[in-house]
Amino acid sequence: MTAAKSNSAGLFKLVGVAMAVFVLTFSLVPLYRIACEKVFGIRLEQGPGQAAAVAAAKAVRTVTVQFDGGVNSKLPWAFKPEQLTMQVVPGELYEAKYFARNDSDKAVVGSAVPSVAPARASGYFTKTECFCFTAQTLQAGESRDMPVRFIVDQDLPAEVKTITLSYTFFKNDALTAQIGTGTASPSPLAAP
Repeated sequence: MTAAKSNSAGLFKLVGVAMAVFVLTFSLVPLYRIACEKVFGIRLEQGPGQAAAVAAAKAVRTVTVQFDGGVNSKLPWAFKPEQLTMQVVPGELYEAKYFARNDSDKAVVGSAVPSVAPARASGYFTKTECFCFTAQTLQAGESRDMPVRFIVDQDLPAEVKTITLSYTFFKNDALTAQIGTGTASPSPLAAP
């Protein structure tokens, strides 16, 4: 019977050691975090909860976008932004509108040239939809809202707090001349 008692005691010891190793294995990660944070002052990332908190902190940042618009002296249009400024959160999609009106007595084609200031912000300002991508045809006396959709990249340098989006419309002489011959194609933004 001593052999059976000995085997039984050995089995309990073996189960006890297995349980101790199991508990120790699962406690190593929290113990490691505590040691890093308390002893060495190193803060470790804590997974999705902290990632969401970091994302929320980034979302709090706002950037002022200023809008400007003008026309070249050869183009008989009125052109201006419908809003002068907008507060945007980097990483989100926004839409701004510009207003254009042909003040002449004939159809005219215009092409917009955009610029972004300061220059270092231009790489972080993305237009997803813009009237500047194609030439615009306005009939005599026609007016139209022209939307621009954009995103300011989240990686925009922190010192950049204001971005100016400016457009200058120029008369597209070649396409305007084609209107008289009937070969110019209408603007994709024109109403059917």
